[in-house]
Amino acid sequence: MNYTEITSKNNEKIKSVAKLVSSSKERKSTSLFVLEGARLCFDAAKSGYVIKEAYFTQDAVTKFSDYTDIIADCAKNVYLITDEVSEKISDTVNSQGIFCVVEMKRQTAFEIESTKKYIALENVQNPQNLGSVARSAEALGIDGIIVCGGCDMYNPKALRASMGSLLRIPIIAVDDLVETLERANFEGMLTAATVPDGNARDITKTDFSAGVIAVIGNEGNGVTEAVKSIARERITIKMKGEAESLNASVAAVITMWEIMR
Repeated sequence: MNYTEITSKNNEKIKSVAKLVSSSKERKSTSLFVLEGARLCFDAAKSGYVIKEAYFTQDAVTKFSDYTDIIADCAKNVYLITDEVSEKISDTVNSQGIFCVVEMKRQTAFEIESTKKYIALENVQNPQNLGSVARSAEALGIDGIIVCGGCDMYNPKALRASMGSLLRIPIIAVDDLVETLERANFEGMLTAATVPDGNARDITKTDFSAGVIAVIGNEGNGVTEAVKSIARERITIKMKGEAESLNASVAAVITMWEIMR
């Protein structure tokens, strides 16, 4: 396959890719995001995402031809870049030299089904937590993730931490989680706020047999008072020792395990 070569890190296309990597605002305004790595780019190609541009180093084409051939076939434009250019747009320490500029899928109406099970993330800021939750949610069979505030799901660190799950599992961003929970309450779902409170219901003694939305809060401040007030239950993961709380992604994994168990 013939590639267009880019040898300067000051090339305008490379500057645009670097901006997409670093800026959530740029991603939102262009409806584009960047994936890095053979497997993530391959997953996007196989999952029906539109790959606007693909960038490969010569070393990547040699080492990962099984991936790059398929990615290149799906991409509208393909570029061969130098190692110096790769370093300019990489968000990793040891880059594989494979990058894709991908179009965000158009957000479709997401109807919460009252018999299904969801995890909601309220103001979760750490992209690695978001990615880890998505990966675990897909593995455990959670029906979808509801995101209110917090980090951008197209953050490169979130996408890598999810191992592609953020590209596959249903996700909806909501501006008002209270309104979403009110609607779920009306539909007869169990809405639950996770809290580090010994007086809350023990998660292992909670009935998750019906439809569920369980909320995981911000890493520092937890679930907001507004969400606690509207949730039908406050649930807690009993802890031993002197730990006051769990990491958000760990709390989410335990919660999802109990929901699906």
